[in-house]
Amino acid sequence: MSKAPDLVKRLLLGRALRSTQLHEQLLPKRVALPIFASDPLSSVAYAPQELLMMLAVAGASFYAYGPWIALAIVLLMAVVVASYRQNVHAYPSGGGDYEVATVNLGPNAGLTVASALMVDYVLTVAVSVSSGVENIGSAIPWIGENPVIAALAIIVLLTVTNLRGVRESGTFFAFPTYAFVIGVLAMVVFGVFRIGVMGDDLTAPTADLEIRAEQHDLAGLAVVFLLLRAFSSGCAALTGVEAISNGVPAFRRPKSRNAATTLLMMGLIAVTMFCGVIALALSSDVRVAENPAVDLVRNGTPVGEGYVQEPILTQVASAVFGDGSIPFIYIAAVTALILFLAANTAYNGFPVLGSILARDGYLPRQLHTRGDRLAYSNGIIILATMAGLLVYAFQAEVTKLIQLYIVGVFVSFTLSQIGMVRHWNRHLRTETDPARRRHMMRSRVINAIGGSTTGFVLVVVLITKFTHGAYIVCIAMPLIFLLMKAIRRHYDRIAEELVPSGEDIVLPARNHAIVLVSKIHKPTLRALAYARATRPSTLEAVTVSVDAAESARLQQEWDALDLPTPLKILDSPYREITRPILDYVRGVRRRSPRDVVTVFLPEYVVGHWWEHLLHNQSALRLKGRLLFQPGVMVVSVPWQLASSDRLKGRAEPPGPGASRRPPRTGSRPGTGSVSDRD
Repeated sequence: MSKAPDLVKRLLLGRALRSTQLHEQLLPKRVALPIFASDPLSSVAYAPQELLMMLAVAGASFYAYGPWIALAIVLLMAVVVASYRQNVHAYPSGGGDYEVATVNLGPNAGLTVASALMVDYVLTVAVSVSSGVENIGSAIPWIGENPVIAALAIIVLLTVTNLRGVRESGTFFAFPTYAFVIGVLAMVVFGVFRIGVMGDDLTAPTADLEIRAEQHDLAGLAVVFLLLRAFSSGCAALTGVEAISNGVPAFRRPKSRNAATTLLMMGLIAVTMFCGVIALALSSDVRVAENPAVDLVRNGTPVGEGYVQEPILTQVASAVFGDGSIPFIYIAAVTALILFLAANTAYNGFPVLGSILARDGYLPRQLHTRGDRLAYSNGIIILATMAGLLVYAFQAEVTKLIQLYIVGVFVSFTLSQIGMVRHWNRHLRTETDPARRRHMMRSRVINAIGGSTTGFVLVVVLITKFTHGAYIVCIAMPLIFLLMKAIRRHYDRIAEELVPSGEDIVLPARNHAIVLVSKIHKPTLRALAYARATRPSTLEAVTVSVDAAESARLQQEWDALDLPTPLKILDSPYREITRPILDYVRGVRRRSPRDVVTVFLPEYVVGHWWEHLLHNQSALRLKGRLLFQPGVMVVSVPWQLASSDRLKGRAEPPGPGASRRPPRTGSRPGTGSVSDRD
């Protein structure tokens, strides 16, 4: 039974890897692409739809602005990709935007970027999984009726897969990602061939529907605002671009060059798919709306609540390949799958960022530790937990979650590019080689354009999405920022407090030893013998009297054994055990402030969880109180019972002379105190 948890862990995660095997987890470009780029590649499944839904607010006529908005997003993507190619060469350590902002703009800017990225990574998991559930829910009724349960189950599956290690999860995710890319590109090529060469008219399943405009006769600033809102929604296609700059250490050598090449490949593929889907959607007269039950009309009548709006990608696939055809089913299947797996970008970015922040003292240090499979297990679990809570809070509704999206990523984009401009300015002041100076100035121009562009988009996103849910992110980011500052202050305060001083190496004047006694038995006698072996300045046994007759019998037994240590009985009129001992120890300390007091607690080790229920654990509570007393040392003297011995495979307890060490494998045995008055 003791090995059951370890067995389950090994079955789910695989055997533990040595630290020396870390190089085996490094990724070639063909595996790194699906790991770090699954989020921006999969955004083609929802970014075009979000763009057209925003335009549909003013009616189908506003779809004419779609190509121009798509072109603006493509140009923005090109600028961001070019900018981040500079980042991965200049900062290959894996700190990404956080490191760039911290080094060039200061710690507060770095923490602002970190808080933005952490929020965005959590939202990436929530949005991607919820979108995948929405896509597959139309084909599988149970998932459509229980989206929250389905989304949480997918998050658990992704978490377990990532806990198995970066390389293994990458191999698992590579096939679905490439299958999606090949399927969408094939659909775009075939669709363009049908329109341009064969002269076919593509017709989407919703081409016969009309869009009832929510806003009529828009003009001036209202039109501009609507177009900007559509642009900000379509910018969801850029999420995840920064993940490669955070994951440079995971690449094979040469790390920076491989990361830059992967970034370029990701940008080219994402832009091609995004433009192709937008073009085919407009050519086939796709109709989507934010409130389809009311805004979509067939023969003058709204489609009603029973209408299920198909995702734009499946509508385009239906127009290109035919509804129900094998290619159509293929596109629908890989789209749902890639949306689930798109969350993997966050599973690789969040733990690495958390590890770096923990190293710098801004997050708990446990996040800096790698797990059995050399993955940052604690960061993966925290990400999954936060994403699961978000999915539950928003009931896995993509329309609500998408409003919170991309604010954080554009904060990091902007500050990172401003930081890179300062990076090049600093290096140009000392660089004298003309060729290198030309390269630096060209890079500075790229980053300056990137910072200006993403800064403008950030303002647009905040204005157009603030009242639709982005305000939640604007509250969450400062809270995370303040939390990280508080954690750093705590670590700094502890470090300052623990700095050695001259007094720390001075030996205490004397050591007063106290052995706690509840009754006379083997654990008590062992603790007494161990305390004597330490040769303290003074030694006494102490018990608390909660029953006069019992205390008298204990004194008689003590005297009968002729033990060389005096027994002191503390009176407790209110039948408390902890307070009289604490008061007595404090009294010893007051009499001799320069001395130390060592309290020896006999306690036995049990092997079954249910044995804890049979003991009141008074010594454990006392130990917890004593730990807060200055100048007091607490020593546990364990005695393993037969149940703990059987955990080690022994047929019977060892003899008196045998060594009694705790089990080295299996579940951690419990401890029961011998001061429990059983």
